[in-house]
Amino acid sequence: MQCPSNSFRYNGTLCACNPGYVFDATRRSCSLFADWGPIEVESGVDYNSVSLPGSSTIFDFDSMKKLTHSQSVILQATFILVLSWLVLCFLARFAPLGDGRSFWFQIRWWISRLDICFATRHWLDDQKVVKKRKTELGGTCSIASWILFIGLFVALLYQLISNRTIEVNNVRATNAPDLEAFRNDLEFNITTISSMTCSHLRGLETVASGNPGFVDYRVAPLSTFASHSCINTTKGPTIILKCTNCPLTRDSAFVSWRFIDLPNNPATAVGFEFNLTAKNPANKKHLSFVSGTLRNGSNAGNKPVTYRGTTPNILKFNVFPRIYRNMDNLRLIQPLFHEFLPGSSFNEVNQLQSSLQNSNDGLVNTTLYVSFLSSYIVEIDNENIMGPVSFLADLGGLYCISIVIFFYMMMQCENRIKRFRNEDSVIRMVRSRRRAQDHWNKLRKYVMYTWAPSALEDKFNNVRDDGCCTGAALESLHKKGSLHKQKEQMRLDTISFSRKVSLPDNKNTIIEQTGLQKVAHPVSILEKRSSSKAELENIVSEIKDGKHDDNTGLHFAVGGLDLPPPPPLEHQGPEQMSMSNLQRNIENLYEYNAMLREKLIAAQSMLHALANNESPSADSSSTAK
Repeated sequence: MQCPSNSFRYNGTLCACNPGYVFDATRRSCSLFADWGPIEVESGVDYNSVSLPGSSTIFDFDSMKKLTHSQSVILQATFILVLSWLVLCFLARFAPLGDGRSFWFQIRWWISRLDICFATRHWLDDQKVVKKRKTELGGTCSIASWILFIGLFVALLYQLISNRTIEVNNVRATNAPDLEAFRNDLEFNITTISSMTCSHLRGLETVASGNPGFVDYRVAPLSTFASHSCINTTKGPTIILKCTNCPLTRDSAFVSWRFIDLPNNPATAVGFEFNLTAKNPANKKHLSFVSGTLRNGSNAGNKPVTYRGTTPNILKFNVFPRIYRNMDNLRLIQPLFHEFLPGSSFNEVNQLQSSLQNSNDGLVNTTLYVSFLSSYIVEIDNENIMGPVSFLADLGGLYCISIVIFFYMMMQCENRIKRFRNEDSVIRMVRSRRRAQDHWNKLRKYVMYTWAPSALEDKFNNVRDDGCCTGAALESLHKKGSLHKQKEQMRLDTISFSRKVSLPDNKNTIIEQTGLQKVAHPVSILEKRSSSKAELENIVSEIKDGKHDDNTGLHFAVGGLDLPPPPPLEHQGPEQMSMSNLQRNIENLYEYNAMLREKLIAAQSMLHALANNESPSADSSSTAK
């Protein structure tokens, strides 16, 4: 039969992989052990969680570290956010304000409203009262300072999470009672990386303690030390040794086993893989472990080799007691990898070929050596490197740094660019103008909805004669399409006043006081009305031509009723105007209006008297006819 690649033939018909290559049964080929190279090991305590006594896990710091794995990432993200905010505000600054309704004006307005840090620290002229102002520049610097502060605060929290404490180790000598308290569950997993199976295993029966050649050397069945088993894995046979409540009474222990040749299946190995763990039966949340892969010997020049022969491969481990004061005095045994002494190995094809043809080399010897370092105990405790006072001090320092940086930038801009000093008034003026326009539009819509659109177009062109008073004319306000049809022209007899006066009993007295005579015929009334209308038109034309003086005013004379001119107003310059002059003018106007009201009430009383006298005479004349 043909041998696979990276293999050679021995004994004429059998095939074996080259040194450092292992046979893959699924692919039926030889592949190089990919992890060949120097020895690598890992050891330590698994700090998988921080818990309080009697409670479950409250913080998972490992997941938080995955999210924030570096302070540089946090600082870079903070710098990008600050720069993006400044660029956005810079672009919004060059956008036009318009009428205050555009999208960019809303952005600029809300940026100015975000001025929460520097509202009282803007540019002020000398001898000016400090006032609270909100500007675009202040809002830009305020939010930028807060972004910087939050980024630095997150970086500080990451520092607290990653370097919150330091570990302090204290070594002290042990005694018998201390060693008796260390009862841990130890588990040893040793995998021989090869194409062999557990059927090749032999000699896993005894355990030796002490040093060979000395009086303390003892050999005992393996069951007195640990339970053992073998399982087949994809990498090779795995030897499992479990020691429950294992005491630290022996200084050292040796466990040996070997793999032998089977027909058409020689005993060869390319490396070893180990995993040792220790758990406290009372607290299984934490464990000590050490694991690694032994690829080749340290003196083999990092060449791929195949282990085979009578010389054993020794894996040496040290275990020592530890007391974790920061974990409720947890007593845990810490295993450490000490040394690997390689046994018989071959790195040349011809050497391995001759060994496979020699029946004396048909085995792989392995020895597990465990040394109990029980003379000293290591006490581990944590000390906080940052307390609450130092945390608050750092927090205040970060806030001050963030504020000072952008406050300095804002002051430099306002000192050098005068336009920034009063930029808040420009935006507020645009916004006030827009709000006033909106309110005016609402008022117009309300008027148009209530009194029709024509209510806003009042016309005072028509002048009508009511015929109520001789020589008097009133303006009528004609409104097109009014919705309130019920408000028609008011009749004279529906006029009412809140102030009532006593009327004289004698109608003749009323006529004599007012200077008006009783009109016996409607024609005479019309003549008087036409004459009074002509007189009123002459007066209005004289006013338009400028013939009447401002100080003389109008003087109406209707019969015996004289209307005095309005009181003269004292015109003065704005620098000579005083409250006393204004109050005196208002008092004169009030007295003049009161006098006109008295005259109007007297005229109304007279008209009512005339109406009452005419009604009986009209009835008598109709009866006579």
